Amino acid sequence: MEINNTLNKVFNTAFNIAKNTFDLEKDLQLTVSGKHGSGHVSMPVVADNITLSYEWRGAPGKLDFKVLVQEDKPGQGINYIVEGDQVSLVYKGENIFLGYVFTRKIDKNNIMQITAYDQLRYLKNKNYYYFENVTATEIIKRIAEDFQLKIGELEDTVYKFESRREDNKTLIDIILTALSLTTQNTKKMYTLYDQYGELTLKEMENMKITDFIIDDLSASDFDYSSSIDSDVYNQIKLTYPNKETKKRENYIVYDSSNIERWGLLQLYETIDEKINGKEKADNLIKLYNSPKRKFSIKKAFGDIRIKGGSSFLVMLKMGELDIKNYMIVESVKHTFKFGEYFMDLNLIKHIKEKEESAAYTSTSNTEVMT
Repeated sequence: MEINNTLNKVFNTAFNIAKNTFDLEKDLQLTVSGKHGSGHVSMPVVADNITLSYEWRGAPGKLDFKVLVQEDKPGQGINYIVEGDQVSLVYKGENIFLGYVFTRKIDKNNIMQITAYDQLRYLKNKNYYYFENVTATEIIKRIAEDFQLKIGELEDTVYKFESRREDNKTLIDIILTALSLTTQNTKKMYTLYDQYGELTLKEMENMKITDFIIDDLSASDFDYSSSIDSDVYNQIKLTYPNKETKKRENYIVYDSSNIERWGLLQLYETIDEKINGKEKADNLIKLYNSPKRKFSIKKAFGDIRIKGGSSFLVMLKMGELDIKNYMIVESVKHTFKFGEYFMDLNLIKHIKEKEESAAYTSTSNTEVMT
């Protein structure tokens, strides 16, 4: 029923897209100003394509563009852009990117190539933290406050860590570790991104785009891969070293059919006494017990709503490939040309595609510590 409703929305959306044409000069507004909106303000003459890129895990939004530098005095030209300047991109009246200039290059033809990143770029800083009885959401709030980053809507991840100590790690790695552990213990997946100058955290189920579809007609080219070579496990073994009994308490869950099919692929972790070993093992087997399927799609119709962590319906049937499911955007590159707007996408299989009804076997045992 959900897929049928999605198809109806898709057809209506596709009809609206077909009626509209893209005009770079009219539909995009690029503004550069002094950091925090102070100082000079310019709307530079764009000399080439504009690209906007997002990734799902940890990378900042990235805006690349080229402008024509005018022959004015340094610091006074309308296109004079320096590191730290604020860059805003608006698409058809909608705010889509707010970031800061990090790199600029000028060639002999007075063409300046600019790279700007959003707030997530500042999460590459390193620091020491000790957290106690906090959620991943609360960790993000604390880091944002310490590093003067603006926050927007942060969904409550609920799951609390008893204690965590992080030293000499990047802020984004600290956050991603917290989100990954939250997923392992709750099966809920989250995406952190910048929404026009505000850090935003959403559960990925809430990032579904239900009126967009990829099929064999909506992309110029695509390729597909399926692999069990990395981050795929058909047996989970969690162990808790009990110092009082001097024994290891093991929690094991496995899929015998996939072990027979692929051989034994085991994920082994040590846990502490406060972790529910059986519950965590059950969650991990559901996350990792299936092949990693990826799509690379070239020149799909552009949709500005799509960013890393979004998901939408993919319907493709070619050879052994027969997909009719939602897939997650691992990365996307929006390209705006004069008269053309398209996307290049890397997709991975949606967590909900995994078989919830698969027959898993659970067991536990103890062994003497040596």
